[in-house]
Amino acid sequence: MDYAFDAPPVDRELLDFAVRLAGRAGQMAAEGFFGGDWHSRRKEDGSEVTEIDVAVEELIRAELSSRVPGDGIFGEEGGATSGSSGRRWILDPINGTTYFTHRVPLFSNDLAYEDEHGPAIGVINMPLRQQMVVAGRGLGCWVLPGPDPDLRSGRRARVTERTSLGGARTLMHNPAGWSEELLSALHRRVFLIPSTGMIAALVTGGADAGVIAGPPMGYEDVAPMPVIVTEAGGRVTDLEGASVLRGDMSVLVTNGRLHDEFVQLVKDLPHSRDWQALADGD
Repeated sequence: MDYAFDAPPVDRELLDFAVRLAGRAGQMAAEGFFGGDWHSRRKEDGSEVTEIDVAVEELIRAELSSRVPGDGIFGEEGGATSGSSGRRWILDPINGTTYFTHRVPLFSNDLAYEDEHGPAIGVINMPLRQQMVVAGRGLGCWVLPGPDPDLRSGRRARVTERTSLGGARTLMHNPAGWSEELLSALHRRVFLIPSTGMIAALVTGGADAGVIAGPPMGYEDVAPMPVIVTEAGGRVTDLEGASVLRGDMSVLVTNGRLHDEFVQLVKDLPHSRDWQALADGD
């Protein structure tokens, strides 16, 4: 399901609702981050989960069930709940649980909404930075500051206008899992910078591009990206140039002007190495 440029704008009231909901999720996550009375465990896929992840998702699900009872829901912790409307909300209650459990303030609360036309709303809330990036199809992309995010206090977000690949500021996520070939190819052409909030940096002009490789992302990780990046004037695909929502769950985000060159640079290269064997000391 790709971003539809000719689709009608999403309802503004629904976008306001998504902002408020993500804000409430962020408040709960922040309280849990500083509270400390919780534990983490490993899920079957090896990723971490805490009681706070589950509580935040339950909060979001309860609000959605009350406001839009016919819509489906897909959450990282609770899985899929079918709906009758043909519309769906996708949520990652705490994106960056490993950061959260290690008391590193780099996690976010992610929310996306898809209707009959495709991706319609994307929200990435970073509560400890007091910054939210939100976009609605046809309504633009906005950066909302402060502890109580509100579209009325936001500023419009736009990507850079850089047209030269050489020296492009390129954020990298999870480089420990990257293949040597991918890392070398990018290192020869661009400036690689560790990411502390890739999508927010891209749409506010803090970077020209970003790459996520290594262990594949989940659908809930990438679902907010098409609306946010596109409404800010950028472009997002996987590293092969395919739809980020239907591809191999790697991610390439750029200002749009550099995208085709980036794809040609990394296409057909292996994306990841056996990071798990390395972690196990093999």
